[in-house]
Amino acid sequence: MNPSTTRRNAGLDTLRALAIVLVFMNHYMIFVSGAPTFGWMSEIGWAGVDLFFALSGYLIGNQILGAIRRQQSGPERFSLPRFYARRLLRTLPNFYVVLALYALWPYWRGASVLPPLWKFITFTQNIHLMPGTAFSHAWSLCVEEQFYLLLPAVALLIAACRRSLAWAWVAVLGTLAAGMAIRFYIWTAYVGPEEQGGYHYYTLIYYSSLCRFDELVCGVALALLKNYHAAAWARITSFGNWALAAGAALLALTWWLLLEDHYGLAMTVIGYPLLGLSFSLLLIAALSGGSLLQRVPVPGAASIALWSYAIYLTHKQLCVLLRAPLQAQGWGADTWQAIVIMSAASIVAGWLLYVLVETPFMKLRDRYVPSNFAKPATPVAVAA
Repeated sequence: MNPSTTRRNAGLDTLRALAIVLVFMNHYMIFVSGAPTFGWMSEIGWAGVDLFFALSGYLIGNQILGAIRRQQSGPERFSLPRFYARRLLRTLPNFYVVLALYALWPYWRGASVLPPLWKFITFTQNIHLMPGTAFSHAWSLCVEEQFYLLLPAVALLIAACRRSLAWAWVAVLGTLAAGMAIRFYIWTAYVGPEEQGGYHYYTLIYYSSLCRFDELVCGVALALLKNYHAAAWARITSFGNWALAAGAALLALTWWLLLEDHYGLAMTVIGYPLLGLSFSLLLIAALSGGSLLQRVPVPGAASIALWSYAIYLTHKQLCVLLRAPLQAQGWGADTWQAIVIMSAASIVAGWLLYVLVETPFMKLRDRYVPSNFAKPATPVAVAA
């Protein structure tokens, strides 16, 4: 459903806005200023992607599991083709427009080398991705699309099994355990203590789909809890402010541990599940009617959240291109003038992409694929 036409949740908007702000701060440090311009938040800002994963895991998981639950109790039938059509109409237009900028306009990509286009088109660019290549931040979109290619099919398969609810939880916990085991193996076999954040860490672990499903799965676990454990969900969401406090405390601890040893074995193995648990608690707070996170909207967060996907796609390269002309005016990357101009430009570019590309396709989606359910068959009249 088009997010601009639905009743918005202030808590989810705040979390989505926080995610893009964190990513912006991290990318600003890495690709623009070369220094932690925003302090420790620049260094931990990469976790904004993980917050996006948790949000997506819950929101899409809730769509799929809610649809399967309705299918099990009524005449409606969840349609994989319609789900995929709605998903692709949401993600592809913005993505392919920005990809076209990289592919067709050399100035936009600068000196960076663009990986083969087929890797972007098939959402496999994150596999063996080399850091520093053009449009490298599309790796997270690849992870999401691969996950959502698998999730509905796996969910339907599990739903067809006896004791399907138990198997669903086995799948959730098994996926988390498998991710930790795979990261442990890759770190010990290919990375080791001598390589702190080098090529092998990013290519084989950070960008790898097998290693980065944790927060997505945690989001799906919340959706599973909401749709199939209604009493437990009601009780948990009645303690929204406690969930907010617990999530903030665990997130602070996890961020501190990651800032201390992001690339070490321990945090490589357990850091992502800890982020997933922290963000899940914040999501519970956002979904709790009485929590401060939902009841107190942050000014501007709803708009930033609405444009966040478009901002994510465009902000990094836009800031890279603005760096030199601003420097020529005497505004270095660490000056407040440069920060304000680049931040405002990123928001405006995201808004333009949202208005000119995303919104029209959302209207098309709402018109031609309004739901994830197949249309009921038209009864055939039988002659008397």
